[in-house]
Amino acid sequence: MLNFLSPSLAALAAVTLVPNALALSTPNSSLVVKLGYGSFQGLNSSDGLSVFLGMPFAAPPTGDLRFGLPELPIPFKGIRQADSYGAACPQQDSPPPPNLPFSFPVLANQSEDCLFINVFKPANIAAGKKLPVLFYIYGGAFEIGDTSQYDGSALVNRSIALNEPVIFVSANYRLNAFGFLGGKEVKQAGIGNAGLQDQIAALQWVQKYIAQFGGDSKRVTLMGESAGAISIGLLMVVNNGNTNGLFTGGIMQSGSPIPLPEIQFQQKWFDFLAGATNCTTTSDRLKCLRQVPYDKFLAAMNKTPNIFSYESVNLAWLPTVDGKLLARDPLVSLQQGKYAKIPFITGDAEDEGTVFSFSSLNVTTDQQFLDYVRSNFLPNISDEQLKAVASAYPADPAQGSPFHTGDVDAVTPEFKRIAAFQGDYLFQGPRRNLLSIASKTQPTYAFRYERGASTPFVGASHGSDLAEFFGLDNTTEYLGVDSVIFFTNNGNPNAPKNSSSKLANITWNKWASSSQNPPLLTFIDPAPSVNITYDTYRQGPIDLLNKLLVTKIGHPF
Repeated sequence: MLNFLSPSLAALAAVTLVPNALALSTPNSSLVVKLGYGSFQGLNSSDGLSVFLGMPFAAPPTGDLRFGLPELPIPFKGIRQADSYGAACPQQDSPPPPNLPFSFPVLANQSEDCLFINVFKPANIAAGKKLPVLFYIYGGAFEIGDTSQYDGSALVNRSIALNEPVIFVSANYRLNAFGFLGGKEVKQAGIGNAGLQDQIAALQWVQKYIAQFGGDSKRVTLMGESAGAISIGLLMVVNNGNTNGLFTGGIMQSGSPIPLPEIQFQQKWFDFLAGATNCTTTSDRLKCLRQVPYDKFLAAMNKTPNIFSYESVNLAWLPTVDGKLLARDPLVSLQQGKYAKIPFITGDAEDEGTVFSFSSLNVTTDQQFLDYVRSNFLPNISDEQLKAVASAYPADPAQGSPFHTGDVDAVTPEFKRIAAFQGDYLFQGPRRNLLSIASKTQPTYAFRYERGASTPFVGASHGSDLAEFFGLDNTTEYLGVDSVIFFTNNGNPNAPKNSSSKLANITWNKWASSSQNPPLLTFIDPAPSVNITYDTYRQGPIDLLNKLLVTKIGHPF
């Protein structure tokens, strides 16, 4: 086993951030909000916020509603206590490979009844004032994740200190097979992408009820990391880019619109679950799967590949082109200009692919690398194109990821090569593709996170920037979280005039496709150092991968 554990990895747990537990006081009878389906009583936190946790925004997606589209919450009488997080949606078993010395936090409270929403707000909001809303979508490879892992307290408190207050909202959405079941039966039933539909239902809840918490429904910024950021990119192409007023801006960390499979392409996983749960011979296999006991269905689903299987980021469970919510491949929607014209921030960590490359350590030769690329990522690639990929991502460890470390951190002869390829294929390439198109039609800002580059074997890894943008990393710096707060308030991450933020000393210009050197706000060691670098690194290799993806040669994920 590799013997290391950096602070960033401890917080990361591969794809999620686990902050300190929320410190809450006793219920306050004055903190009662009356919504259209019932009333909730919140809590005052010890640090001066009002918090409402675990409020259902949709009916429990159980029984006949398993895999189905979210329905309106069930009305109730009286007042419910909103004093604790609701259950997490069912999590896929995704144990890291033995070579990676960290594990995921155990979420003991899991249930299919999991569609809950949380609100963190300043305790005192001036009468008549409506605050902008930051709506957070968690990551976790569409397999795991939960709102209880993302405490918005530090972010809201920092917004108050800057005199730029915001309201933080987070909501659960269904994952893995519960949220992203595919196949012909699912398409015929019109229930594809239930997890994305959950996100939309939560945003509709915000539109309907956030005013009761002091929020402005006309100023809602989405923020997410990894699968959460990819979700934002996909929500930007829903309805041909018409947001229906659900959100007005986006902040994407390590995720962009990516190529997706057509929903029937996922038939093999539907068939696998049917076979593993004795639903193969029934006349209505979808109905049968809905009736399978929870524990039995979960056990069957856990036999499918996860993010740390050999298939790595070629996921079994992910959003699909269902012809209904997602009408076409997201990259085609971008090319056709059918995307939301909203301001956004987007960025990646320097070494996005390292964490996901420990499950392919058996790939140790040049031919095995080529076979892995073709079978797992680019099945339709020609021999000539595969040769070009091999040239763009050579076996030389000095050119691999972690970058800038020479021959160091070469766990196997092909590890750094695979990590460089995966990081550019899924993260850097789609981000640059999005910016090259959208920067022509709306304000776009981009960042690069290089801190932790010397961390053994993983470098500045996927998710290592989470604490920075939540205000949990360095209490004297606040550069990342301040940019989030300013953007949520003003649609611009730069500090307003006379701001006390250290961002006031930095000019973060827009990313422009017309520029030969599109700027990146770059977070470097030692903290709190930042500078401006340019989005021109690995231009040839990334252009090659984007060309392969856009021309539909690429396999989803």
